[in-house]
Amino acid sequence: MVCVLGGSLKNFLVMKRAEFLKSLGLAGAAAVIPIETAQKLQSIGRKRGMLPPNCTLIPSETLGPFPLDLSDNSFYFRQDVRENKTGVQLNLKIKIIGQNNCEPMQNVRVNIWHCDKDGLYSGYSQQNNPGQAGLTYLRGYQITDVHGEVNFVTIFPGWYTGRICHIHFQVYVSSVYAAVSQLTFPVTDKNALYSANPSLYTKGADPMGLNQDNIFSDGYAYQIATLTANNNGGYDAYLEATVQGSGTSGLAQLEPETGGQFTLGQNYPNPYDKQTTVPFTLTNPAEVALEIWDLQGRKVSSLELGKLSSGEHTALIDIDALGLPAGNYAYQLKVSNEYGVYTQSKLMSGK
Repeated sequence: MVCVLGGSLKNFLVMKRAEFLKSLGLAGAAAVIPIETAQKLQSIGRKRGMLPPNCTLIPSETLGPFPLDLSDNSFYFRQDVRENKTGVQLNLKIKIIGQNNCEPMQNVRVNIWHCDKDGLYSGYSQQNNPGQAGLTYLRGYQITDVHGEVNFVTIFPGWYTGRICHIHFQVYVSSVYAAVSQLTFPVTDKNALYSANPSLYTKGADPMGLNQDNIFSDGYAYQIATLTANNNGGYDAYLEATVQGSGTSGLAQLEPETGGQFTLGQNYPNPYDKQTTVPFTLTNPAEVALEIWDLQGRKVSSLELGKLSSGEHTALIDIDALGLPAGNYAYQLKVSNEYGVYTQSKLMSGK
């Protein structure tokens, strides 16, 4: 696998775009296509598996004025973050790559938050963001699947004075490392969306360019998501983000939430068909339950495993027997003993 670990992005695009454009029947345009368009095509090519992933670290950016701590509240574990907010539907996919081996990272938490179509953020009220205290719209988190991907349903954000249109995201790898960044969109595509929906986006076109924005002015090559109209009246967006760590490893096995009382393994097979097995090891005897949650943050099943001894154990999850549709689910091990109650979650992927 080829990894881009250094050097000039422009040179990389020049080397790769002719090959990629040829596969799309656009080889004759390779010499004149703008760099921003080439970046978009590169992202599409990586999404389709036609090009290797980009292995350059995503730039770190400020949390911004309205981050909140999403991960402390299970309410935010949801794919659809819109609540009652109106706007053009945006289906956002983010793929997380581990820089060490250029492989997808499974079981890392990805938080997103952004403003509404009018430039307001939930959770805070102040002079330039009035009346939003206590609200929770357009915030959520997911756990990456076997492909290193998370999917969110949201609305396309608006813009506000001093900032170009953007979405904040945090990749929480472990208790000792989280990457914080922001993504944006091709300027022409974004403003075309605003122009096509004047009754929703009443401010009109975003007046700022990427080089004028104080966040993206120092470089934005790895922070531009694709933006493509779909057949449902909305748009699809895709971004690949590389963070420190190794693909396939995901969360550390001994995180603080386990209290050193257990380790939770990855289910197998994964992806699963109808059944899958979850391995775990207990440090001390404990009452154990295995909870299953859908991606909207609803607990759909709980398997009471009873009092188990210390040592290695497995639990079988039979999706058919539980009456659940095939798909992706989070499974959470809950361990209760004389030292307290501890939990940890991972994601299992359906075929």
